[in-house]
Amino acid sequence: MSSSTSLENAHDPIHSHGKDGQETKVIVKDHTIPSIHDGEIREIIVDDSVQRSIVRKLDTRLLPLLSFMYLFNAIDRNNLGNAKTDSLLEDLHMTETQYSLTLVLFYVTFCGFDVPANMLLKRSTGKIMLPSMMLAWGSVTLLQCAARNWAGLLACRLFMGLFEAGFMAGVVYYLTTFYRRNELALRISLFYGSATIAGAFSGLIAYGVFQIRHTTVPGWKFLMIVEGGCTVLLAAFACWYLPADVKRCDWFSDAERLVAEDRMLRDSSTVVNEDFSFKKSFMQLLHWTTVCNALIGVSYGSAAATVGNWIPVLVKSLSYSTVKTNLYTVAPYCVGTVVLLVLSFSSDHFRERSLHLTTAMLITLCGFIILATVDVTKHQAVGYFACFLLTAGAFVPSCIFHAWHNNNHVSENGRATVTGFMVGAANSGGIVSSLSFKANTAPRYLPALISGAALQGAGIVLVLGLGTWYRWDNRRRDKAAGRKFRPEEIDTAALTGDYDDAEWRWTA
Repeated sequence: MSSSTSLENAHDPIHSHGKDGQETKVIVKDHTIPSIHDGEIREIIVDDSVQRSIVRKLDTRLLPLLSFMYLFNAIDRNNLGNAKTDSLLEDLHMTETQYSLTLVLFYVTFCGFDVPANMLLKRSTGKIMLPSMMLAWGSVTLLQCAARNWAGLLACRLFMGLFEAGFMAGVVYYLTTFYRRNELALRISLFYGSATIAGAFSGLIAYGVFQIRHTTVPGWKFLMIVEGGCTVLLAAFACWYLPADVKRCDWFSDAERLVAEDRMLRDSSTVVNEDFSFKKSFMQLLHWTTVCNALIGVSYGSAAATVGNWIPVLVKSLSYSTVKTNLYTVAPYCVGTVVLLVLSFSSDHFRERSLHLTTAMLITLCGFIILATVDVTKHQAVGYFACFLLTAGAFVPSCIFHAWHNNNHVSENGRATVTGFMVGAANSGGIVSSLSFKANTAPRYLPALISGAALQGAGIVLVLGLGTWYRWDNRRRDKAAGRKFRPEEIDTAALTGDYDDAEWRWTA
């Protein structure tokens, strides 16, 4: 016996088998997907409202928590800049050189463990791995309060880099297992937008916490206690709340769970919940596009690190007080969040990546050029405007870039490994940024600004070059096929040869 509801224009059935080997199906608008209930074949016909319900549940239940988790990831990672505006250096008897070295060495562990962390996440699921990493770095944030000298702080930051490595890459990969390709950039931007909001919150939290006056406990230690404690509590909640994958998501009804899996097969992956394969993962790193994308990651990553670690310092170089410095960092981050959402929405709407990515990087490049050519100590308003340009452009590339290279991988193993590698490459830009900001170049920091501008310029050339090649190769494939295909028309479940498949089309 079978049960069904009707839908006009349903056609093109897909047949598959349930756990007991019986063939089953569900019709979703213009195709069918498998379904089975108590060992009984049943046919369920659903309409677009089911797909809208799936996206709505993901947007209102999954995305907010991941965004909130990344908010604290960014806050805990970047709070050293706020702590520096208090009495961190004096209390730990640190020099400016030691502070810069702390930032550099943090990125060594932060960049070096992205790929293994993402491989482990693919093997163990995001439900286990993401909260575990969060609990670990939150605990280290609290331990920073026990530091009595530079060595103690450095040890904490090294372990923090180790535990935070792979978190962003893990979340990006995790999102690719729930959202279709044309939904990805906006959702990554909503998640990553919490990083820009973190800059605003960091300034507000620091401003509030630094009002606490204690005879023995400095303000920066209270800052670590508040932020680290909130991180640990949120990690415990996430461990209970997060779903392992679309097949094991308690928020979905039976029909929604089946449709959610089919959505991934239609426009994301060749296989959903693919078994981990080290060989398949590693082979994806050898493709030439991976190398090109990694160089792009280093380029925009240096700008993102400059904003994250040095915006408070740059604002303070405009001769503002400590209190005003932390308050004046809020507005640039808010503007950066708005620009991030607008460009990411546009990128998803038009299914275009390279030109949107170039636009964001050009905005950042303008900010670097202004700061490098104008004496901001004499022209504070111009310098402050340049800070807005930096935040407006620096965070957008992470969202569109990671959506871009994930759009061009249909293997879950490939996406997991390459995403980890790309995040590590982007984070390595932080090493360049940290090394270039030297105390003896204050308050202009010209070497850092010039190197930042040069890296942005090189990245723009690479992005435009790669996007042009993708479009050319798509036209070549269309000519061979005798008709024009758009990337969204390709059924990813039907692809068998990855890039060599005749039906493959790049997202440019």
